[in-house]
Amino acid sequence: MKVLIADDHHVVRRGLVFFLKTQPGIEIVGEASNGNEAVKQVGELQPDIVLMDLDMPIMNGIEATKEIKKAFPQVKIMILTSFSDQVHVIPAIEAGASGYQLKDIEPDELVEAMKRLLAGENQLHPKATTHLLSRISQKSINPIEQLTKRELDVLKEITKGKSNKEISAALFITEKTVKTHVSNILSKLEVADRTQAALLAVRNGFS
Repeated sequence: MKVLIADDHHVVRRGLVFFLKTQPGIEIVGEASNGNEAVKQVGELQPDIVLMDLDMPIMNGIEATKEIKKAFPQVKIMILTSFSDQVHVIPAIEAGASGYQLKDIEPDELVEAMKRLLAGENQLHPKATTHLLSRISQKSINPIEQLTKRELDVLKEITKGKSNKEISAALFITEKTVKTHVSNILSKLEVADRTQAALLAVRNGFS
């Protein structure tokens, strides 16, 4: 197993190198102190796995992961970081990382995770898994289901191409109330205008 270590902290890199060199079947082929170096060295050294820190200068771990996976999709990337929040976990996985572990992992567990990663298994820390499942469940929710009954009434009129004035007359509410409902609908559906809201409604079988 050829390993490249990317971390801007010299002590961390040295510690990983020292430990991993004692493990049979593991060869440290290179070290990088930032994401830019990591991308360059992957091209030159062709490692099997990159142990990638997230918070690095010049180019962070997420950007480096994207670049590496784009050019060398066969290279496995394991994020090794102290960040376990959703802001870091989700972008790292979306960038192409197959593993996500925290730096407080036991050394032997890290080696085992690396072996499993190389065998084709995704290796995620439980906290990372929780964030990922949360994101998937959020994405699977039909956005239309977030709307109140009154907002659904307004959306139905929007899909008919009606103006605020016409919706006001149809639903017996003021134009000001219609505007408020429209604003809430656009916000909840995460769309920019009424046309996009109508399209989204039709795509989700609501009209």
